[in-house]
Amino acid sequence: MKTMGEVPRTIRVHEADNVAIVVNAFGLPAGTVFPDGLVLREFVPQGHKVALADIAAGEAVRRYGEVIGTAREDIPRGAWVEESRMRTPPAPALDALELATRVPAPLPPLDGYTFEGYRNPDGSVGTRNILAISTSVQCVAGTLDVAIRRIREELLPRYPNVDDVVGLTHAYGCGVAINAPEAAIPIRTLQSLARNPNFGGEVMVVGLGCEKLVAERLLPDGQTEGVVRLQDERHQGFGMMLDSIMAMAEARLEVLNRRRRETCPASDLVVGLQCGGSDAFSGVTANPALGFAADLLVRCGATVLFSEVTEVRDAIHLLTPRAETEEVARALIREMAWYDAYLARGEADRSANPSPGNKKGGLNTIVEKALGSVAKSGTSAIRGVLAPGERVRQKGLIFAATPASDFVCGTLQLASGITLQVFSTGRGTPYGLKQAPVIKVATRTELSERWSDLIDLDAGRIATGKATIEEMGWELFRLILDVASGRRKPWSDHWGLYNDLTLFNPAPVT
Repeated sequence: MKTMGEVPRTIRVHEADNVAIVVNAFGLPAGTVFPDGLVLREFVPQGHKVALADIAAGEAVRRYGEVIGTAREDIPRGAWVEESRMRTPPAPALDALELATRVPAPLPPLDGYTFEGYRNPDGSVGTRNILAISTSVQCVAGTLDVAIRRIREELLPRYPNVDDVVGLTHAYGCGVAINAPEAAIPIRTLQSLARNPNFGGEVMVVGLGCEKLVAERLLPDGQTEGVVRLQDERHQGFGMMLDSIMAMAEARLEVLNRRRRETCPASDLVVGLQCGGSDAFSGVTANPALGFAADLLVRCGATVLFSEVTEVRDAIHLLTPRAETEEVARALIREMAWYDAYLARGEADRSANPSPGNKKGGLNTIVEKALGSVAKSGTSAIRGVLAPGERVRQKGLIFAATPASDFVCGTLQLASGITLQVFSTGRGTPYGLKQAPVIKVATRTELSERWSDLIDLDAGRIATGKATIEEMGWELFRLILDVASGRRKPWSDHWGLYNDLTLFNPAPVT
């Protein structure tokens, strides 16, 4: 209920919008009168839309200056524009988009910002110093779990400069159509994961010996050793298998233990942006703040990845004009078209995306969700596009194609090379990655206060007028530098709260 004396507030994003969202925590009751004279006809929950004018049946519902749906029935001024009153409009046609027609001018360089990172022999820089052990097949995951427990207990205390040891486990490698064209995605993802800069280039693989995904395929080009195969005839029982893993791990721990943080320019950062548990505030508080911080990072010469195809698809007409070249714009279209076909094969479409929580948070359609999601990308030119699991090889703002699932997106962004992730949430999710630090940004102050020991930054202050997007963007930018340097520990690391890696495998399972 409305706090005594609290002024009723709405947010209207664009002057062409005929709806606005209710700001007040817990919503507002029927009869509420706004300063502009608008009167609510019914209770409207926080984050949900109220009609600012009469909207006739069949007429467009507009937010962000874009059509987010059409009215199924007459919606009078002051009414709650809830999900059942709207239809999802068709997605933008991919064959009629502007290509690199409004490329943003480069923003002024931002010099002098640094962080303390771990420089690798290939020139990349990590934010953590982790031994990662890859697996070529799910069959060895249990054995690796046992080995990692022993490594932590027996070896890590002797190598104090190594942060942790992690297993890159998964449910792939055998019982799959290994030569199917789309098998390239999970295989490429596993190959790229092992090369994440936070792992220092020390790749080792545990395999079984009879799997379809031969363990050597996960080693970097030119590396000839680094595989422990459990079916090796030299292994006389489980104990010898563990001893082999421990011995190979210790050799790599010795190398990693020599790594030290050193002062690196902010241009060496690779930051992933993701949102999960989104709500109607995502596109007006947290994601614009992420976008402002993204612009600051790009101005520093850093690499910034944004993702989630289904949460970009309905805003693609806003992105292809920002592509640096027509080639980049066509690559964006390529990834949208691939995902359209992928969903169609599963007899689904993009409208399956909004979750019950998204809708409870005020997001009625995937169009509305996408328009808020792309705010994370800021205003810079889009310099490149990555297919799922591809490693990033250039600076600037990059679109990394992934599904919208938090866990799949996180796994693919790690494969692409992120060394830190910023994750915005409106409904709340206890998400974290062991392989890279995750900064959690809340879209609403109410969530930030209720989850005070899970949320790292409250962007809800933008909605209440206590901070601007610019101020929050700078605060997030400085937090990124502190977390990357190890000076600040996000809450997920404080609790050891981490999600499993989840491969994206669109290929057949046999």
